[in-house]
Amino acid sequence: MSFHLIRLVPSIAAMLVVALLALPAQATSLLRDADMEHALKQISAPILRAAGLNPNRVKILVVNEATLNAFVVSNDAIFVHYGLINKMQTATMLQGIIAHEAAHIANGHIARRLGNLSNARTISGLGIALAAAAAAAGNSRAAGGIALGTSTSAQRAFLSHTRAEEASADQSGVRYMKAAGASPQGLFDALSIFAGQETLSAGRQDPYMRSHPLSRDRMRAVAGYVASYGTLPKDETAEYWFARLKGKITAYTRAPSWTLRRLNKEPYPDVRLLREAVALHRNSKTKKALAAIDSAIAARPYDAFLRDQKGQIQLETRNFAAAANTYASAVKYAPNDPLVLSGYGRALLAAGQVKKSLGVLEKSRRQDYRDGSMLRDLATAYAKTGQQGMAALITAERFALGGRLKDAGIHARRASGLLSQGSGPWQRAQDVLIASQRAAKRK
Repeated sequence: MSFHLIRLVPSIAAMLVVALLALPAQATSLLRDADMEHALKQISAPILRAAGLNPNRVKILVVNEATLNAFVVSNDAIFVHYGLINKMQTATMLQGIIAHEAAHIANGHIARRLGNLSNARTISGLGIALAAAAAAAGNSRAAGGIALGTSTSAQRAFLSHTRAEEASADQSGVRYMKAAGASPQGLFDALSIFAGQETLSAGRQDPYMRSHPLSRDRMRAVAGYVASYGTLPKDETAEYWFARLKGKITAYTRAPSWTLRRLNKEPYPDVRLLREAVALHRNSKTKKALAAIDSAIAARPYDAFLRDQKGQIQLETRNFAAAANTYASAVKYAPNDPLVLSGYGRALLAAGQVKKSLGVLEKSRRQDYRDGSMLRDLATAYAKTGQQGMAALITAERFALGGRLKDAGIHARRASGLLSQGSGPWQRAQDVLIASQRAAKRK
């Protein structure tokens, strides 16, 4: 799957909330990659389960920002800036951040903040929890959601972080880590990175500091929790996936020369080969890149995500038939991963297998509608099979999720005229149209 950017807005309902609250229209973006998100799931799953959350429902998503920040604005996702991941030195440090954010969900902080929306009842049936996530897209530099970067007291109250909530999240986070077998020391080590931030001006502070009030008292409390719960040895599985996650992110966000110079420091041979393949691919050395990723696959033959990376290299170098075959083998080992399915659908579409691609892309959409590239490919597949109403609907949804509500409304109106009135797709088109019209009234 392509390591690509999409808008942070996760649902059509989200755009309605933005319209209702008159929030700014700008949106930040996410970095989406099947391998990366699988690694995050392996790292976070024990923590989420300890918090009573379903790892299949709560996704860890990476924000395309080099700053240090993590936040939650809905019950179904934890957002982490790639800059924060790069700053972490161990898997347990990242698990500490995830545990803290998971505690905000498990402790009901999000639900209480949603209750501050006086007009929340007007969004009945549209998914307020998902809608909240869109609100955070109003300002890419806002540290924790709508509250930061907006001016009204109602919006400030919506996602304001209280010291009581932060203390509760710290204590719960340490408990989750202990129950999951992750050393609680990781949370303290992660928070120590931000020590001394309070003495800096707001403009020089990391976003995580501005959204998560840090104080000496808080650090002392976390140290006390760690002393009470004790430390645990490293989880080698978590450390492997952390190395793979960080290696993948740096391979794509740093210069290829930076990656190539540091390959010898990578302790895991397959991760080293993966990073080498990405760097060589970005340097247009396709044969060497394929040789490197093939060696990684040989070391882990049942790894769908290494095959996904090979398929991406083939697809981006216009070897469409080979890419389709490679993605097919990836799907064999990860049949329900939406990003792997999205890559397979894109390769099939590029190879001219339009009808087959349509089914694959629809399966991907049913599992994860946040993938803007998949929606673009799905609309193309519908258009090529003569289903113009569905093509217009998917295009409308893609524009809406990207914050382009005016364009979304145009395509939703067209879809409404082509689809069977009262059908499920027609209702979806109406949702987009309503969101577009309400946004227009706010201007």
